[in-house]
Amino acid sequence: MNEALTTVREQSMTTLILRRFFKHRLAGIAVGVLAVLVLASLLAGLSPYNPTDQEPTNHFEEPNSVHWFGTDELGRDVFSRILYGGRVSLAVGLISTFLSIFLGVVVGALSGYFGGLLDATLMRITDAFLTFPTIFVLILLGAFLREQQLFILQNSIFVVIIIIAALSWMWPARLVRGLFLVLREKEFVAASRALGGSNTRLIVRHILPNCVGPILVSGTLQMASAIITESGLSYLGFGVQPPTPTWGSILSTAQSQIFRAPWLGFFPGFMIFITVMAINYIGDGLRDAFDPYVIHTEK
Repeated sequence: MNEALTTVREQSMTTLILRRFFKHRLAGIAVGVLAVLVLASLLAGLSPYNPTDQEPTNHFEEPNSVHWFGTDELGRDVFSRILYGGRVSLAVGLISTFLSIFLGVVVGALSGYFGGLLDATLMRITDAFLTFPTIFVLILLGAFLREQQLFILQNSIFVVIIIIAALSWMWPARLVRGLFLVLREKEFVAASRALGGSNTRLIVRHILPNCVGPILVSGTLQMASAIITESGLSYLGFGVQPPTPTWGSILSTAQSQIFRAPWLGFFPGFMIFITVMAINYIGDGLRDAFDPYVIHTEK
């Protein structure tokens, strides 16, 4: 009986959160835009042109009915390169965000729940990572790891994902720690502890679900930041290496041709802009949807 009531309450809360999220019109539109971008990137293989095929006789073609986004200095189809570049940029953003959020939640949960020496140790490590000048560390690590002969490090996409995740877990860790410090003192946690609930059950079953909203909002910010970081690294030549196209590397190539072929810079720049804006609006919608005060007043 109690489990059935719990299930009903959870379904009711989920419905309320979804309804509040889609009341945020820009967030709903952003979901559609992001879905189109992801779908287009996944279906990039249907493009009639290979992103690395060169046609020197058709270089610097303006956008037309054959090459929708024109061609670059080597005659490569920019539309195909944008689609394939979206695969890399979105994958880097999503996977690095998942890894950083996962690590941050683990560190923050352990630190906030147990406190004491463990809390002090984990937070000092977190503070140490926060002192690193991120962009310079990213450049140095990217250059260093590419020089290694280990097979797993020869995949530049993997390297970029690991580097971004390793330098962005600190913010979710501090966020989750703060939430755990508050929630561990609540009556429902004390009641579960009095009934013999283990630390693992208290963390996973009772405290962590109450942190989902802020974690999701933080995740959208992390993903937008990761996409910008990857684009910046590729633009500087320290990210995903050619011939793999990314939005940042396409922009980097376009900088010397900005007046001769402005479309080369416009389209990848617009894709980065629209993707980051969509993710930020989704974050705004999630923040409103999980607002505990508003949810309480609407129940």
